[in-house]
Amino acid sequence: MNIKARFRKWMHREGGSVFSRTQTRLTLQYSGLLMLFLILFIVIVLGLLYYILINDSKRQINALADEEIAAVRDILIHSDNKKPANQVSPVYFTIGQNQFFYYWIDASGTLKFGEELQGEARGELLRWLSGWRPSSDKVRIADLYSRDRDRDFGERFHPEQEQKLKLMAAGRSLYMKNQLIGTLYIGRDVSFQFKLFRWSLAALLALGLLFFLLALYLSHIMSRRAMIPIAHSYTRQREFVADASHELRTPLSVILSSIDTLQMEETLGKDAFIQRVLGNMKGEVKRMTKLAGDLLTLARSDSGTLLLQSEPLDLTVHAQEMLLSLQPLAQAKQIDLQLKAPQTLPIRGDADRLEQLLVLLVDNAIKYTPDGGYVLVALSVETVKAASELKIIVQDTGIGIPPEEHQRIFARFYRRDKSRSRQLGGHGLGLAIAKWIVDAHQGSIQVVSKVGEGSTFTVRIPFERQTNNGQQK
Repeated sequence: MNIKARFRKWMHREGGSVFSRTQTRLTLQYSGLLMLFLILFIVIVLGLLYYILINDSKRQINALADEEIAAVRDILIHSDNKKPANQVSPVYFTIGQNQFFYYWIDASGTLKFGEELQGEARGELLRWLSGWRPSSDKVRIADLYSRDRDRDFGERFHPEQEQKLKLMAAGRSLYMKNQLIGTLYIGRDVSFQFKLFRWSLAALLALGLLFFLLALYLSHIMSRRAMIPIAHSYTRQREFVADASHELRTPLSVILSSIDTLQMEETLGKDAFIQRVLGNMKGEVKRMTKLAGDLLTLARSDSGTLLLQSEPLDLTVHAQEMLLSLQPLAQAKQIDLQLKAPQTLPIRGDADRLEQLLVLLVDNAIKYTPDGGYVLVALSVETVKAASELKIIVQDTGIGIPPEEHQRIFARFYRRDKSRSRQLGGHGLGLAIAKWIVDAHQGSIQVVSKVGEGSTFTVRIPFERQTNNGQQK
């Protein structure tokens, strides 16, 4: 069973109701909204922290570079002019406490002097700085792998282990009388700032996860409390509908029997007007009886008391019997009713509910198909990711359904044209019951339709195959 099927099974598990599923969705939505604000807060905090840590380091190293190059320029300007202007002495520089290296490179690109905290890193640092003509506010950041120092903020490293340092470099070029004298490069170790940023990121993510779990728990509690009065009200309403539907079935049956008796009376049978009135009454009573039965089915399905049975059956045989019972309705409108199915289709499922599903879909197709059209019922089996899947297609040449109403047609009491639906005997519950049957079997139902061209309902239901000896496969 794939993840999607497991999720459907969890959503439609025994005892689950529309309120429990709604509560779950509300919990996820509320906690998701809280997490959205939390993520926004974390992003803002991390952005500010990165700006403070990294930009502060950039500001400091740029200030240090400006200070050093200004000092050198001042010394050269006030010198006794005995030295050439392009002769910069190493005595002008010293490596500071917060510096990792400094280099002075003359106008020809030759390193004149410099110093670094790790001598073996000079070659790598010079390659990194090669060809860089620094501007007044630009810096460079790179990683340096060290082997000979146990520095990294008190942590001890073995000589054979590499230690990654994060370096930030800035540079300033010195010009005298529009002539390039040389370029000063200085660098700082900013590993601590980046480590602090990573630690802050990890801490905020951990707090975010903790807050998500807490938000999920609190959202669940709040949504459950919010649903209590609604659930109680809906339960009372559902019980009323179920009781009323159950109580209506008996008097409606009595009325229907009485009408049948009156129609058989010889004295009344000769009066065409009375027969027409009795016929209309009989049609309305049948309609009310069907409505009461549908309401009772939906009420029981909502309460979870209507359970599916799992039994071996041949769906082809049930489909043939179903079409035979609906054949008079199709012949009355000269509709060609066809069945396309294998000779046998042994599966396990609820025979009554699957046959009811076929009746609802085919009856709906016949009702909304004009005279002289056709309705096709196709049954097949497909294998999807090593799992068997029953595929039911009901295709008609009816009036069609607009695209914006494809999902609304499965809602209870929804009818596109209420006056036309009443003339056809519909009350907007057939497709709602069909969807419940499909959902209860952990399947899916889709509709493809064009106005004036007809509709195609496709049902997919996972099932267990039945072998010849009756064993499951």
